[in-house]
Amino acid sequence: MSRTAELIAIEDKYGAHNYHPLDVVLCKGEGIWVWDVEGKKYMDFLAAYSALNQGHNHPRIVGALVEQLAKLALTSRAFRNDIMPLYYEKVTKLLMYQRVCPMNTGAEAVETAIKLARKWGYKVKGIPAGKAEIIVCEGNFHGRTITVISFSSEPQYKDGFEPLTPGFKIIPYGDIGALEAAITPNTCAFLVEPIQGEAGVVVPPAGYLKAARELCTANRVLLIADEIQSGLGRTGAMLAAWHEGVRPDMVTLGKALAGGVYPVSAVLADSEVMDMFTPGDHGSTFGGNPVACAVAMMALDVLVEEKLCERAAELGAYLMAELQKINSPHVEFYRGKGLWIGIVLKPSAGGARRFCEALQHKGILAKETHQNVIRLAPPLVITREELDHAVKVLDEVLRME
Repeated sequence: MSRTAELIAIEDKYGAHNYHPLDVVLCKGEGIWVWDVEGKKYMDFLAAYSALNQGHNHPRIVGALVEQLAKLALTSRAFRNDIMPLYYEKVTKLLMYQRVCPMNTGAEAVETAIKLARKWGYKVKGIPAGKAEIIVCEGNFHGRTITVISFSSEPQYKDGFEPLTPGFKIIPYGDIGALEAAITPNTCAFLVEPIQGEAGVVVPPAGYLKAARELCTANRVLLIADEIQSGLGRTGAMLAAWHEGVRPDMVTLGKALAGGVYPVSAVLADSEVMDMFTPGDHGSTFGGNPVACAVAMMALDVLVEEKLCERAAELGAYLMAELQKINSPHVEFYRGKGLWIGIVLKPSAGGARRFCEALQHKGILAKETHQNVIRLAPPLVITREELDHAVKVLDEVLRME
């Protein structure tokens, strides 16, 4: 039995069966490259769902982790630490918000934003107690907690986990008329992904987010942008909302906020919203811990100083143009922004999984989503030459029988 097969057997025996990964067992990563336990080298074209925008094991980010870990790892929020204030200042100034609430995972950030929006709705907008509504979109993915799956439109995410949390209204994504029709005096927020990631890199019509901003402002509704996957350079801007000049009332961040070496998330907002929280309202033992803050500061510095947003914009446009030259009988169309592209396959293609498995055998790791989409999201440190190699392999795989 190979080492790969041995480790997979152990995982299957002792682990929960809540994922269906490709059968590759990785043990090392550097930049855009990863190696499996058999010594084979692969290009990572998923980047841990955009957590690795800065690449695997970025030396500056790992250095910040090790340095801080050797000094002070955790205080809890019962005490203060000397790193958190510096992180607060850096992230709020970079994203241009007045306040930040530190959390650990993306789902926690979304839950935090929901709590803030509801309390703002009651205390500021004057919505009657227990009546606050939040509008969300079909095809959304905001996490896996009970409250978050309650407003998913994916039946599997909810099946067997009832009773679910009320207070959400689901509308079609990208339909500004549906948003306008859904807003009532009890609407406190509209929670939206500027580009839907798990749905298959779905880009809304041009002007959608700007029109949503105008509607929310006119109706005293908070616009919450979930930028956990789309933010921090992935689409060619620090926030995907900035492509349309939109400033959301709240932004949720995660994944690349720590460059893939530590779980760090955050909610950003101005004082009117963030000051809804008073001591005892919300918290996290690990949120804002010294290691997380040190790592996040360096991860942000790397994004800015290595111009990874600009790199994603330039190389993303190049990759899209090269992909569209591929004459494949299986591809319906390509969609995306920056270095975030969905290859949408025809129903006759036989599903995306077999293409991802073929890519794996040729040294590229990508992942299917919603059965018929191959998602491409390499670390933003990728070079044009590396993209050229990837396109050559994709051309071979997308032409196969």
